[in-house]
Amino acid sequence: MKTPYRNIFSVLKLNRFIVLAVVIGAVITCVVSVVLVILLHKETVNNAFVVNTEGQIIPLKFVSLQENLEVEALAHLENFHRYFYNIDASNYEKNLEKALWLGNSTVDGLYRQKKADGVYNRLLQYSLLQKVISIHSKVDIQAEPYAFETKTVFEINRGSIIDTYEMTTIGKLIQVDRHFPNNPHGLLITNYFENTLKRIDNEN
Repeated sequence: MKTPYRNIFSVLKLNRFIVLAVVIGAVITCVVSVVLVILLHKETVNNAFVVNTEGQIIPLKFVSLQENLEVEALAHLENFHRYFYNIDASNYEKNLEKALWLGNSTVDGLYRQKKADGVYNRLLQYSLLQKVISIHSKVDIQAEPYAFETKTVFEINRGSIIDTYEMTTIGKLIQVDRHFPNNPHGLLITNYFENTLKRIDNEN
């Protein structure tokens, strides 16, 4: 014999089933959404776009800094030594400003010492041309700060006389935030020191 109570129980069971199904569906939707957002975030972090000088958009794939650390460190040192030592009366202010972005107070202190010693005044007074010929660096990337040694060969053109020198510089590199375009490699030179300077006889 059917009673109204059995119909009520059936309706309650059906309602409970519907509620559970909705809750489970909502939980599954939330989990899937979170997973998709995480995957999208990782994909976004690992890919970027840059604009070249011609205005073209170029996709750029990022890899971990450790994999490219030595390459970036050598490029950073190359840029710094070229800016700091490849100077003449027309470009020294611009080049030195770029160089100071790549090092800390030890680089700034050396710059101020050279300025006080009249190095840049002589550059202007005698129209000297200091041209970098080669830059060779060694970097130990096993542990930060990364010690380096760089040998820079440069010429000083005094008009009728050209003298060639080899300078050995030492210091350490630390990682900092990238700053485009002033410090694109995200490295900073610390403990910078001009270790040795020797004149090289020019071969005729």
